[in-house]
Amino acid sequence: MINYTDNKHFSLFNKQEKHQHIVANTSYRERISKLNALQRAVEVTYREKIQDALHKDLKRPIVESDLVAVYLVVKEIKHVKAHLRQWFKKQPVDSQFTLLGTTSWYIYEPKGVCLIISPWNYPINLALSPLVAAIAAGNTVILKPSEIASHCSKVIAEIINSVFTENEVAVIEGGVETAQELLKLPFNHIFFTGSIEVGKIVMSAAAKHLTSVTLELGGKSPVIIDVSANLKLTAKAIAWIKHFNNGQTCIAPDYVFVHESIKNEFIRLYKMALLEFYTEDASKSSTYGRLINEKQYNRLIGYLEDARTHNAHFEVEGPTNASDLFIGPTVITNLPEESLLLQEEIFGPILPIKTYNEIDEVIEYLKSKPKPLALYIYAKRRRIINYIIKHTKAGTTGINNNGLQFSNHNLPFGGSNTSGIGKAHGFYSFQEFSNQRGILKRYAIGPIRLLYPPYTNFKALLARIVVKWL
Repeated sequence: MINYTDNKHFSLFNKQEKHQHIVANTSYRERISKLNALQRAVEVTYREKIQDALHKDLKRPIVESDLVAVYLVVKEIKHVKAHLRQWFKKQPVDSQFTLLGTTSWYIYEPKGVCLIISPWNYPINLALSPLVAAIAAGNTVILKPSEIASHCSKVIAEIINSVFTENEVAVIEGGVETAQELLKLPFNHIFFTGSIEVGKIVMSAAAKHLTSVTLELGGKSPVIIDVSANLKLTAKAIAWIKHFNNGQTCIAPDYVFVHESIKNEFIRLYKMALLEFYTEDASKSSTYGRLINEKQYNRLIGYLEDARTHNAHFEVEGPTNASDLFIGPTVITNLPEESLLLQEEIFGPILPIKTYNEIDEVIEYLKSKPKPLALYIYAKRRRIINYIIKHTKAGTTGINNNGLQFSNHNLPFGGSNTSGIGKAHGFYSFQEFSNQRGILKRYAIGPIRLLYPPYTNFKALLARIVVKWL
């Protein structure tokens, strides 16, 4: 047995471990009451503090804060409240003839003590949305928000402390060492959102305790623009989501494949969209955010310098300002495959553009890459849309839109392999935080007794009949 008493967070973990069975047995109404309290805190009590914290951490405009940090969390809560009664019920399943005299069903029971580790790019909703599911499923939770978005981390702690007792839901703030200490504890489930590299560390730590995981990761999400696409709408949609939160979005378009014949027109319309959204000087626009910190700024500057050494063409070269953590909208073409912008996830306001002549060129290229978290298709031709979907793999796909699949709580959201493990949102998050417990009850003597020992020739004949016909 491992001795956890020297772990600085064991005391809190132990409290939740002892309390988990009480929480697990809470009723539907009790869980709804907790969700209502959390909804009031986000939607009313702490709304202005959330907006202020996001502005301090990311210079995020109030509209973006309301849409993502407030609306999506509240929408998640409302969705769960509307369906939780059904999820609470036992779910009957059919039984085959050989099990005549039995009835079968399954229930969703809580996994136990859960750990949620949330990222800095969407620090509020990516902390609270999985928490909603964990509460609905009847778990206790330790939540570790990102220390990089420090103002948001403090607001999250305030919200949680105002709604829950620490033996049910608690926030632990801190840096990498704090996360490392938490990962040593034998949680029943870990829900992590972040980078692929850290996701591997989380999964490795979880494996030591055979802890189940949900990993919401990222990768390079491509956009494919067919000749049949409405280019004006396409350019606006891509420009909007690419620069939402200054490009620091896991499902933002990482690079674009556009048909050679429409490349110049797309770039022209994309420039017009940028001008409409952010004026000629995005640094003075109240709707254009900033990078989270100097580390991310320097990383992206390094990518741009690498592009220049490869003689890439800057179709739009945004100004940069280190003191303001500002990089203006940037569009780059003629990048060689070995360039950092085509090898690494960008996570910023830089858009590489590649061209193609035949769609199979794109298909073969994507097959050689890890499965992306999102793949986007802009086309009117149904045949092309279906062909791309059939011959590619991705966690999610948007057709003639970017990012909207994230906001539909009836859709499973998540990656595949390096872009993630498990699904989230609505029922799918509830399922991640639950154990699907199968139950079979015998209420009458059924035909199975005919196969009890001793095994006679007659029973051997029955076994052969069962194998062949039943």
